[in-house]
Amino acid sequence: MTMTLRQRQVHLDFHTSEALHDIGAAFDPDTFVATLQRAAVDSITCFARCHHGWMYYQSSRHPERRHPQLTTDLLRRQIEACHAHDIRVPIYTTVQWDHYTAERHPEWLTRDESGRPFGNATFEAGFYRRLCVNSPYRAFLKEHVDELLTTLPVDGLFFDIVGVVPCACHHCRAAMHAGGHDPADPATRLAFAQQSIDAFKHDMTAWVRRHNPDCTIFYNAGHVGTRDRAAAAAFTHWELESLPSGGWGYAHFPLAQRYARTLGHACLGMTGKFHTSWGDFHSFKNAAALEYECFRMVALGAQCSIGDQLGPDGALDPHVYELIGGVYRQIARLEPWCRDARPLNDIAVLSPEEFLGIDAPRVPDSALGVERMLAEGAHQYDIIDSQASFDGYRLLILPDTIPVDERLAARLTAYLAQGGALIATFESGLQPDGRAFGLPELGVTLRDDGPRDRRGQLVRGRQYPSGDYAEYLRPGAALGGGLPATEHVMYLRGLAVDAAADAEVLADTVASWFDRSDRHFSSHRQTPSSGQVRGPAAVQRGRVIYLAHPVFRQYAHNAPRWCKRLLLNAIDRLLAEPLLRHDGPSSVFATVLEQPAEARRIVHLLHAIPERRGADFDVIEDVIPLYGLTVSLRADAPVGRVALVPDDAPLPFHVVDGRIIVTVPCVRGHQALTFEA
Repeated sequence: MTMTLRQRQVHLDFHTSEALHDIGAAFDPDTFVATLQRAAVDSITCFARCHHGWMYYQSSRHPERRHPQLTTDLLRRQIEACHAHDIRVPIYTTVQWDHYTAERHPEWLTRDESGRPFGNATFEAGFYRRLCVNSPYRAFLKEHVDELLTTLPVDGLFFDIVGVVPCACHHCRAAMHAGGHDPADPATRLAFAQQSIDAFKHDMTAWVRRHNPDCTIFYNAGHVGTRDRAAAAAFTHWELESLPSGGWGYAHFPLAQRYARTLGHACLGMTGKFHTSWGDFHSFKNAAALEYECFRMVALGAQCSIGDQLGPDGALDPHVYELIGGVYRQIARLEPWCRDARPLNDIAVLSPEEFLGIDAPRVPDSALGVERMLAEGAHQYDIIDSQASFDGYRLLILPDTIPVDERLAARLTAYLAQGGALIATFESGLQPDGRAFGLPELGVTLRDDGPRDRRGQLVRGRQYPSGDYAEYLRPGAALGGGLPATEHVMYLRGLAVDAAADAEVLADTVASWFDRSDRHFSSHRQTPSSGQVRGPAAVQRGRVIYLAHPVFRQYAHNAPRWCKRLLLNAIDRLLAEPLLRHDGPSSVFATVLEQPAEARRIVHLLHAIPERRGADFDVIEDVIPLYGLTVSLRADAPVGRVALVPDDAPLPFHVVDGRIIVTVPCVRGHQALTFEA
C-alpha cells in the first residue's frame, strides 16, 4: 500500500508525570492551531497514552488510567481544532514501555534468562521496563486501540516501542515449548522474539482494520532496517526516527532511508527540535542543523517530521515553532518539486545489516563507511537486501562482510551476464562457512585464514590500537589515481587471496617486516614495510573488482583518504559515466530525484559540516556558502530548461559528451535545481 503522507509533520511527545499539575490547563484550540499554521505544519502526531501509562482523553473503558492531573479532554480537543483547519492528526500510543502497567502487572514484563525484567532497575528513574506482547497485556492493548477507533476520529496510529526482545517469561517459554523449540537457547529466543513481534504487528493491523480501513499505521522501534521486510505489509508507511544528536548520528538517516525507500512504502524522516534528544525541555537545535536535517530528508525522497515535546500545561512554545517554521516555510515553497519524487540511482549496496543478524547495530561499521565514501563521491545509491531486484542498477557493491550462498551466487552471476558490474571487498563473496569464495567471477581464491593473535582470534579485519597486524597496499596506475605512487598502510589486515590466471592485479599487498608483539616491535605503532609482496590487494576480472581489505570498515574507524580514493577509482573503472558529478568539496551532499509526471529531474545540493564541538555528538551551527559550483548530470533524457527552485530562476547550461553542465551561483545550506524537458 503506497500512502501519500503530508510533507511537514510534528511529532508532539507528551510523556508527563503524575507529579506535575494542571495538565492541559493552558490549552487553547485557536492558539494551538494558529501556532501550527504560522510554522507551516500540516500534520501533528498527538498523544492518547504515554510511557508513564497515562491517557490524555476521556476513556470510559479505563478511567483509572486517565492522567490524574488532566484538566481537559486534551486529545479530542487537539484533533477537533486541527481537523477544522485541515491539519492531520495521527494518534500516538505506547506499546512496550508503560510504567503504570509495569508497576501493577509485573507478571506481564519481559524477562531475561535470569528472570530479571528487561529495562531499568526498580529504583532507577525511568519507565523503560518492557512489557511482553505475548502476555495478557495484548488484550488490554487491543481494547485500548478499539476505544480510540470507536470514539475518536483516527487519521493514523503511531505505535511506539515495538521492538525485538528475547523474552524468557513464562508466556514466551510456553509458546516456544509448544512449537517444539528450546527456550534455553539464546538464538532460539531471539528468533522467536522476531517472529512474535512480527505476528503482533500483523495481528494489531488486522484489529485496526475492523473499524478503520484507511488510517495510517506505523510501528516504531527507533530504526527501519532489513528485519522489517517480513512485517512490511502491517505498515502503511515508514517513519524513520533519527535524531543525529540523540544517539543516531548523522550517518543513520541516509542509510535507513536508502533502504526503507526500496520496500514500496512512502517514507517520513524524523528528527527533533531538541539540542540533544527527546525530553530535552527548553532546548533548541541550531537552525542550520534543523534545516540541513529536513532538507536532507527531502533530498532522499522522504517527507519531514520534527519532534517536539508539549509542556505540561498543553501550550505550544512559540519560540520552538519559530524555529520549526523557519524550516517548514522553506519546504512548503519547495513542495511542488517534492511531490511524488522518486530517487534515481546507479548503484545498489547489499546491506551488511541483513547478514549481521537481528541484533545488528543500527549503523554497522561497514555501512557507515559506505555512506561516507559514496556520499563524499557524489554517487547515487540505494541500500538493498538479498531479496530485492537488481534490475536497473548499473553497479552492485558487497561491502566487507556479505556472504554469498548458492542462491545469491546464481543471482549475481545472472546480473553480471546481463551487463552488470560488481565490487566486493574483504570477506564479501565468501561462502557462509567462510572456507572458500562462492562466486568465481571475483577472480580470487582464498589462500588461508591468515594469522591469529595471542588470544586465538583471527586478526584479519580486526582493529588493534597500535596497528599490530597492519600491512601495506601498493596500487598500480589503474587504481592509484590521485594517490602518491607508493605504499599505503592498511591498518586492518586484509584477506590472503590468490588471483585467477585471467584476472588483472590492480594493487599488491606488501608485508611489514613482522607483526608487532611483545617480542618483536619497532617504534610506537605498526612495523614498516618490508617491500615484499604478499599477494594481490585488488584484482579485476571483467566487470568485477575485488578489494582484499575491509576498506569500508576502515573508513568508518579513521577515514584514510587512500581507502576512499581506491574505492572511488574502482567505481570509476566500472561506472564511467555516473549519474551526477560536481566540482565542490567532499562535504557537499548531492542527490538526484525525478518526477515522471512532470518530466523533470531534481538535483538537491546541501552543504554543512557536522563538528564534534562537545564530547557527546556532532553539531551543525554555521552555514558555509559555496559559490560557482559546477554540476554535471548524465543526459538520460532531453532537457530544454534548467532552473533554481523554488525561485524558478533559469540557469544557462550546455551539453558536452552526453552530460548536462550547469554552474550554480551559490549554495547556501541547500539549493535545488530542476532539469526539465
